[in-house]
Amino acid sequence: MAMKSDIEIAQEHTPQPIADIAARAGVDAKYLELYGSSKAKIDYRLLNETSAPDGKLILVTAITPTPAGEGKTTTSVGLADGLSRIGKRVNVALREPSLGPVFGIKGGAAGGGYAQVIPMEDINLHFTGDFHAIGAANNLLAAMLDNHIQQGNALGIDGKQITWKRAVDMNDRQLRHIVCGLGGRMQGVPREDGFEITVASEIMAVLCLSSSIPDLKKRLGDIIVAYTYEGKPVTARDLKAEGAMAALLKDALKPNLVQTLEGTPAFIHGGPFANIAHGCNSIMATRMALKLADYTVTEAGFAADLGAEKFVDIKCRKAGLAPAAVVVVATVRALKYHGGVAKADLNRENLEALERGLPNLLQHVDNVKNVFGVPCVVAVNAFPTDTEAELELVRAKCRELGVNVALSEVWAKGGAGGEELAREVVRLCGEPSRFAFTYEDDLSIEEKMNAIVTKIYHGDRVVLTANAKKQAKQLTELGFGHLPICMAKTQYSFSDDPALLGAPRGFEVTVRNLKVCAGAGFIVALTGDIMTMPGLPRVPAAERIDVDENGVISGLF
Repeated sequence: MAMKSDIEIAQEHTPQPIADIAARAGVDAKYLELYGSSKAKIDYRLLNETSAPDGKLILVTAITPTPAGEGKTTTSVGLADGLSRIGKRVNVALREPSLGPVFGIKGGAAGGGYAQVIPMEDINLHFTGDFHAIGAANNLLAAMLDNHIQQGNALGIDGKQITWKRAVDMNDRQLRHIVCGLGGRMQGVPREDGFEITVASEIMAVLCLSSSIPDLKKRLGDIIVAYTYEGKPVTARDLKAEGAMAALLKDALKPNLVQTLEGTPAFIHGGPFANIAHGCNSIMATRMALKLADYTVTEAGFAADLGAEKFVDIKCRKAGLAPAAVVVVATVRALKYHGGVAKADLNRENLEALERGLPNLLQHVDNVKNVFGVPCVVAVNAFPTDTEAELELVRAKCRELGVNVALSEVWAKGGAGGEELAREVVRLCGEPSRFAFTYEDDLSIEEKMNAIVTKIYHGDRVVLTANAKKQAKQLTELGFGHLPICMAKTQYSFSDDPALLGAPRGFEVTVRNLKVCAGAGFIVALTGDIMTMPGLPRVPAAERIDVDENGVISGLF
């Protein structure tokens, strides 16, 4: 019998009424805003009107991604269901999928197998319209900026120093660099422009890091869109845009509530990427989940060198959060890929390649334990081709670091396959934590980046191009030197070279551009050839996605 696809499994499950899920989570009906029967938004007033203590926060991260797949979201969902099965009061707080990857490479991002959040199709597509609102707010600001220049440019904006781009929630390399305003005087002022994918927009980060409507409005006003001929920053507040932008985002700021296949409450809100954005679930959603459960499982984008680092150094720093335990997800297949095995050969036992690839896992684990100071467990996402000898090798190497390995079978078994992991996580949450940031606020911009490169990536140093050095000096003079760093780096390597697999040594990371996101409250450092507007692959996932005459979608996974 053919194995069921993720979407087939999801479609076989009838979601429980979302009002019932909300009641199970302890959400009073007065805070519930229904989007049909299976989705809802939770009013942010809940956070102001509850005195409940925070539960334990569990971060799920992973090894460096490979084409073999790791299963971080699947593990997050299965762990939450596993915690529920062993009698714990638990929520899961996840990032929203972005249409670019859904139609590009990933084909979906709502978990997999029997560890999914539902309604899977809605979550992977338009969901509650949050991304539309983010894109609309982004592009309203872009329109008001260009209109200001068109109407006389009273602020003296230098057309060659405009930093704000337009946004669209779709991978489209054709839009990276464009020329706009052509066609005569009444069609705008001709200039070079470009698009970012919506999730790379500063608006996404602002939404994720805001704690209230007033905070949202302040952050929006702080966004720097350009510089004057004298080199002074021009903000959204200078353009009188922040009020209208906040109006577009007022509902998007409310966390979304859905459920897992097993009925565990799931908060899904904001922040997909961690290589071109901060890549974390919103602060408001995480805080709500913490107030409503004893354990909250959350995840951060890509591997621990990206998502977990930003979770710690940006999100936790700004929100005053601290994880009680960390789960590092790995697969035997992915580790063999890091050890030099071709994708087609990953199903065969290969202990030598596994041992060559294991340093990637061990470096992530060491970073979590000894840089972030948080107890952790390795979750091996099980595949039928894994052999006992391979699994024992992973266990033995992790034991040397004082870390246990739990076999995760949540894809095939749902929450039942996550009980071993759940018990280890509960045990870890009872252990002392020495939570720490990678760097302190008072270091220089270059020193902060160097700390990330040497402590987390284990490279030799950071190298700034002449342009980046000039930008660092300018940002410091403008008063932004105290901000944390959002490293924009390939997800496929600890280095800025995607071809350097495993745990490379003896490399430098080159930063070619620095940009302040004053609204979000961090500085983005662009490394290597990282793009804020990805392109579609040779065979986009969109080619497999379809809908039949009854409106039933296929091809999402």
